[in-house]
Amino acid sequence: LGNTVLHILVLQPNKTFACHMYSLILAYDRNKEGPGSLELIPNNEGLTPFKLAGVEGNTVMFQYLMQKRKHSLWSFGPLTTVLYDLTEIDSWAEDQSFLELIVSTKKREARQILDLTPVKELVSLKWNMYGRPYFCFLALFYILYMVCFTMCCVYRPLKPRTGNKTSIRDNTIYVQKMLQESYMTYEDELRLVGELITVIGAVVILILEIPDILRVGAAKYFGQTILGGPFHIIVITYACMILVTMVMRLTSTSGEVVPMSFALVLGWCNVMYFARGFQMLGPFTIMIQKMIFGDLMRFCWLMAVVILGFASAFYIIFQTENPENLGQFYNYPMSLFTTFELFLTIIDGPANYDVDLPFMYSVVYFAFAIIATLLMLNLLIAMMGDTHWRVAHERDELWRAQVVATTVMLERKLPRCLWPRSGICGREYGLGDRWYLRVEDRVDPNKHKMMRYTEAFKAQDRDNYDKGLEKLEINRDVLYKKEPSVLSLSRSTSRTSSHRGWEILRRNT
Repeated sequence: LGNTVLHILVLQPNKTFACHMYSLILAYDRNKEGPGSLELIPNNEGLTPFKLAGVEGNTVMFQYLMQKRKHSLWSFGPLTTVLYDLTEIDSWAEDQSFLELIVSTKKREARQILDLTPVKELVSLKWNMYGRPYFCFLALFYILYMVCFTMCCVYRPLKPRTGNKTSIRDNTIYVQKMLQESYMTYEDELRLVGELITVIGAVVILILEIPDILRVGAAKYFGQTILGGPFHIIVITYACMILVTMVMRLTSTSGEVVPMSFALVLGWCNVMYFARGFQMLGPFTIMIQKMIFGDLMRFCWLMAVVILGFASAFYIIFQTENPENLGQFYNYPMSLFTTFELFLTIIDGPANYDVDLPFMYSVVYFAFAIIATLLMLNLLIAMMGDTHWRVAHERDELWRAQVVATTVMLERKLPRCLWPRSGICGREYGLGDRWYLRVEDRVDPNKHKMMRYTEAFKAQDRDNYDKGLEKLEINRDVLYKKEPSVLSLSRSTSRTSSHRGWEILRRNT
């Protein structure tokens, strides 16, 4: 019951009341340390009160709980050194990482916790010491891997075509070699090494991605933009296309160019995932994802309706015409592709002025140009501009969340020997087996000076008050006779000595 009340207090809108009640309940907790503590009992979702405060974006409760966990080492002037308990914060030994919970939640307030102490210092330490070097090395390794795969595709085994053409529009001069003919020369053996590297890389990608899908869930793993959800779909599809190409090569099945071309496009598009390691390029990957899976997906439904309607009309108009004079609409698939190009203004309106064109072609093309080019394309540009404006206001916040997600991903996938635990063991300071992060806080000199003035003025007021009480106790008989004079003396003393100091402090503030 006490643990349930603690979880309810984290969700309370009245933050001050929740903090006081939280402390009151914990005061009656017998097991304040260890696994039996109320603060360490998770709810049905596996969240302790501390993790729930982070997921809900309750910054007041989070800071209150962190103040209870910190230990001050020493203070010298404006410089203070504090040890923060990393229990439930550090993702090194957590199955359900606190950092991963923050970046995967849909509440924007939760991402503000990434800018608070000690989360900000912990993420900065992990990223600068291990995350950034490993991520840059991984990006370089992936680019070299894609270069190897591209060269294998460019020099794939082909031979001249020997059969006769079946149509005047048939333009094929090379065909794919059979498996027995593909690996006979020294150049073929070099290509075989590159193909083996490509297949091994695809298998490694699937081995690394599938456990995370099973652990997190497909909807959450692929649906979170900050976690790189669309890029996970791209890289898994790429690996599957590589395996399909391998099967078609081994069985000598024609048509391997289809999965191979898809793999090339997806593999090189996945290079954009590594832009999140750079502050200048990271937010732009978020913009591209939101535009593709937000604005463009909605716009494609409208575009598909318009293209289907006008492509059908163009095909019907030129169905009775000679395709040699105007071949852009000679069959229905070509009509769809030509209409799509016209929609995006990639080509100009097809016309052959040596022959008479149908009158309805001019009427339909006029309506198509008004609806598609002037109306719908400008609508798409306006939608993307609005998305760019919204994301630009959150670019720094989104980049920090990307860094946290990337750091947690690398920490989970790399061996423990390559990623030691961050922080200081509490045994060095007699604080048990918990791990702590040492943070040095430097107060602004002007603010520190004003705080010293305030304490000095308060101490001076207390001294004046104590002196007045001593005089009153010594001269009790005189007090009844000269009470107004004594009171006026104490007031005048406080006004002359400290009132001036308070006025100076107010003006400086």
